Amino acid sequence: MTNTALPVVLAGARGHGRWHLDNLRRLQDAGLVRLVGICELTPLTGEELTGLGEPAQSSDFGALLDATAARIAVICTPIPTHTDLALTAAERGVHLLLEKPPAPSFAEFRRMADGVARAGTVCQIGFQSLGSGALPAIAELIADGAIGTVTGVGGAGAWARDEAYYRRAPWAGRRRLNGADVIDGALTNPLAHAVATALALNGSSRAEDVLGIEAELLRANDIESDDTSCVRVTTAQDRPVTVAVTLCAERPGEPYAVVHGSSGRITFWYKQDRMLLQRAGHGPEEFEYGRTDLLENLVRHLTRGDGLLVPPDATGAFMKVVEAIRQAPDPVALPPAAWRRVPDENRRVVPGVDRLVDAAADTLSLYSELGAEWAPRPRQAGIR
Repeated sequence: MTNTALPVVLAGARGHGRWHLDNLRRLQDAGLVRLVGICELTPLTGEELTGLGEPAQSSDFGALLDATAARIAVICTPIPTHTDLALTAAERGVHLLLEKPPAPSFAEFRRMADGVARAGTVCQIGFQSLGSGALPAIAELIADGAIGTVTGVGGAGAWARDEAYYRRAPWAGRRRLNGADVIDGALTNPLAHAVATALALNGSSRAEDVLGIEAELLRANDIESDDTSCVRVTTAQDRPVTVAVTLCAERPGEPYAVVHGSSGRITFWYKQDRMLLQRAGHGPEEFEYGRTDLLENLVRHLTRGDGLLVPPDATGAFMKVVEAIRQAPDPVALPPAAWRRVPDENRRVVPGVDRLVDAAADTLSLYSELGAEWAPRPRQAGIR
């Protein structure tokens, strides 16, 4: 490891934070970073820190940043804590990789982004799919007219989560906790990448690109937030973006986004960095791409001036969706006849929802427009 390795503190090292620990091992072995601090309520064991040395550990984030002289903080903590922790780092001149969703409300997002900008620090938002090499390749295909005129973008995610998933943390599956917004729903957290990726493919990443939002929020599980939902965004680009998701799939599959054109389509399975091009006069063509890790991109931005892939403004449109969901009425509980329990998997399934998710992405329609008897009519969310 060279002396140029940037010192990093990780806040939140369990749960999804374990992925960041593995990534830090990789980047530390490559000489790009060195883990100097872990902020956790319960210190990590030596086994958990295998290959990472002996970083300082503390539950006091600010004191840990001061003691370690960190250059970068990776924040992977509960959603309601993101803004305050990000500002704690920014005020000390520490740059950020902030996990998605960046905040539970648009006001908190702006407080974070504006505070980081005032401090002169850099913030990368952790939408890893936006680091895929497929995105610029798709943009080039669209610009070259490969699928004609783009008419809209769909997104689809049919996943399964057992009932224990909603007991993994006090904030899991909650819209609010102790008076604070959480907004831990299917569209805003586990399948947030489907929303952010579809918006990016449409060229509608910034807050000002969003003109209107319709949302249908439902739940089969006994939770506050949605587990089966769809949203349609009216954009300044005059192309709709419709994303449909569920955590109650019959047969869970790979989430994807699809760009609809007047003479073809492009389907992008964003977790696999895999793309399928279908266009008039040609056979189907499939491509696979590499992905730029967002922490590595942040390091390269700071050390050699590489362009930052996911600055806060590039997630403004996604945060408009979060805000619309926050302001929407609480999700509608599906009637018992609309779902069934899979006992050996301890989870709830909505029969037929896999087909509806795909149909929504294919037709840019909402569940209610596809004839789902359990779907309420959408309400237009106010955009400010």
